[in-house]
Amino acid sequence: MNPTAIGVRRRIYYLFIFLAVILFLLILRLGWVHLVQGEELYQMALDNRMRDVPVEAKRGTLYDRHHKELALSISSDALYAIPPEVRQSGKEQQIAQELARILGMEEAVVLEKITRNSRHEWIKLKVPPEQVEEIKRLRFKGIDFAEKSQRFYPKDNLAAHVLGISGIDNTGLEGIDKSYDSELSGTPGRIVIEYDAGGREIPQAMHMYIPPKDGHSLVLTIDETIQYIVERELEKLYQARQPKAATIIVMDPSTGEILALACRPDFNPNDYNHYPAVNRRNVAISNAYEPGSVFKIITAAAGLEEGVVRPDTPFYCSGGLPVGKHTIHCANYRAHGSQRFADVVANSCNVGFSSLGLNMGVNSFYKYVRAFGFGQKSNIPLPGEALGILVPQSQARDIHLATMAMGQANAVTPIQMLTAVCAVANGGNLMQPQLVRTVLNVHGEVIQESSPQVVRRVIAQKTSEELRLLLEEVVANGTGKNAQVEGYRVAGKTGTAQKPAPGGGYLTDEFVASFVGFAPAEQPQIAVLVLIDAPQGYPYYGGLVAAPVFSAVVKDTLRYLGVPYELPVQNSSVEVPAGEKSIEKKITVP
Repeated sequence: MNPTAIGVRRRIYYLFIFLAVILFLLILRLGWVHLVQGEELYQMALDNRMRDVPVEAKRGTLYDRHHKELALSISSDALYAIPPEVRQSGKEQQIAQELARILGMEEAVVLEKITRNSRHEWIKLKVPPEQVEEIKRLRFKGIDFAEKSQRFYPKDNLAAHVLGISGIDNTGLEGIDKSYDSELSGTPGRIVIEYDAGGREIPQAMHMYIPPKDGHSLVLTIDETIQYIVERELEKLYQARQPKAATIIVMDPSTGEILALACRPDFNPNDYNHYPAVNRRNVAISNAYEPGSVFKIITAAAGLEEGVVRPDTPFYCSGGLPVGKHTIHCANYRAHGSQRFADVVANSCNVGFSSLGLNMGVNSFYKYVRAFGFGQKSNIPLPGEALGILVPQSQARDIHLATMAMGQANAVTPIQMLTAVCAVANGGNLMQPQLVRTVLNVHGEVIQESSPQVVRRVIAQKTSEELRLLLEEVVANGTGKNAQVEGYRVAGKTGTAQKPAPGGGYLTDEFVASFVGFAPAEQPQIAVLVLIDAPQGYPYYGGLVAAPVFSAVVKDTLRYLGVPYELPVQNSSVEVPAGEKSIEKKITVP
């Protein structure tokens, strides 16, 4: 055979083998693309062809207990860009220049946004109507508007620390808006638009609108009118005494419902970025402080429940009580002399309460401290709640016991203190603090309802009754006289606590003044805590600074609630602020 023919045939054979291998590899690749990567590549192609603009759901409304709006969502126009279309127009610089002029933004910032390597980019949220119209007239390619929801608080600063704030991405950041974010936020929708390979919108092509599902609404336990009363008195106090912080909480002792909660300093959630971050701190739940003499209510409850003391048990106060190397003194080194335990409570006698604590012993005392909820969260549905600070029981010595019994050494939060006192007021049950009454769907139908929750029983009904009488005597004839309310029997306790110094010991020029109590004393309808951190000037005592504020809050609240008078009174009116103006609201009392 011709060698040339053999060579040609061999080359053809090798070429065939080579082509067969290439074809086999192509078949393998095609199979891999279709069978293994097919779904992924299809989704990529779809993503490249279909572009969507998110449509936010409206957050649910926050109502007070009478369905008055405290926070709601309103629609506003948000400007967005589709960068591929902007780049395709070739007018990026002109678009950036015009938008920056209209919106009052930096041109470089706008240019960077509209030319990013993304399918969709928000340029500015909450665009005013006049700017919307001007931009629409320019008809820029790749520039359009979408409806975007924003939070609005019609009462401005009212109950700001309860309501909290929401961010521009429709997410709760603080307060109830954060705690119930999943219920309030809803499910976002989207607008889907089809584009060709060149990034141009296809006329008459697929345009799909997937509507959002709006969030649920909440009916809070807050009463708008009582909240106004509290805010009014707190603002008067804050302006007059310029404390570092202050708070007032009003609670229904039988249910644990929070009727009002206000703090100072405060902020307007509609414009929260213009306030210092410290103004948003909810001192009612996040600040731990040494309670001082108001804690003597807990010591008295424990002593009465354990049978260590009775109202007529005799005590003797010489003005000082030696405890190891230390001496416990009464205020101003005063000696109360011979007195019954009822007098010890009325006089807020440190020596008497320290003696009671020592007689109870560490184990018994700590049992009640923990039973009343101290050293643990109250589980109020607000973020940032503190635990408070307890001296470890294993490390507690006589001096710790003596000082804890009169309200020093341990640190508590205002909500813990008021919740504990409510247990004394309601017959002995520690209640779970409540802030939400019901959850409503978009049609206003109740889908979830809260009910009073008893955490545990801490003292017997008889102990509660005895202690209520002792605390009523504190207001009638003891250190809490300034908390008296015309027409009602009131029970409560004053507190003036030294503030711990950073390096140890106590400050000599800063105090925490407080008053906690309830009314009417026999059948309490409300319990109120007034706490003032470092009031400026003199006097700084709880009985002189906090008690009058308590009296004003209780007076107007009981009349607003229509609680019948128990004692003779003169005709009067209740001043209730409404918005930015004060009005006279006449209350008819049975």
